Amino acid sequence: IPASQTSVTLQTSLLFSFLSSFMLETCVYPLPEPHDLFQASQLKFEDFQKDLARLRKDLRACISEVEKVCKISDEENLEPFKEKMDDFLKQGKLCDNWCIFRFLELTVFFSVKAKAGEKEVSPNIFFSIWHEFSSDFKDQWKKENKTILKERLKAAEESFRQAKEKASYSVKPKQSSGIKAKLGMKI
Repeated sequence: IPASQTSVTLQTSLLFSFLSSFMLETCVYPLPEPHDLFQASQLKFEDFQKDLARLRKDLRACISEVEKVCKISDEENLEPFKEKMDDFLKQGKLCDNWCIFRFLELTVFFSVKAKAGEKEVSPNIFFSIWHEFSSDFKDQWKKENKTILKERLKAAEESFRQAKEKASYSVKPKQSSGIKAKLGMKI
């Protein structure tokens, strides 16, 4: 993105707009920690896909077992089991589809495109890109937070100094008018 200043990047302008809009007294870093993203980029997602395939297979086996039990059981003993198992199986199917859908949704939201020759964005590539951005953003975040805090401290010191100047009053010693003072004056 072209900018009037050569040192201003898209990341810097995002940071400035975020800080100016959401800077509070206790502002928390808004992105995932770079270290977490680095660890995610180093994971072997193929292993997770194998585990998901195994879980799908186990889910299909569970479905067939539930159907067998439902066929064999009496109607009076069937209901609590069947209802709970149907809920369980429904959640298993939703979870499997949800994970894949959410990752695809995430890549579309951030406009991450697959490399040439690949049909999909791999999670490793996605998290590597996200890690680099997050690391740079956190470094700039720290610098800008320090700058903003210094500016706030200067403003607070200035307002304190002005309030102190306005409230300049002189303290006069109190004149003694008690018994001790009267006896002291007579001596």
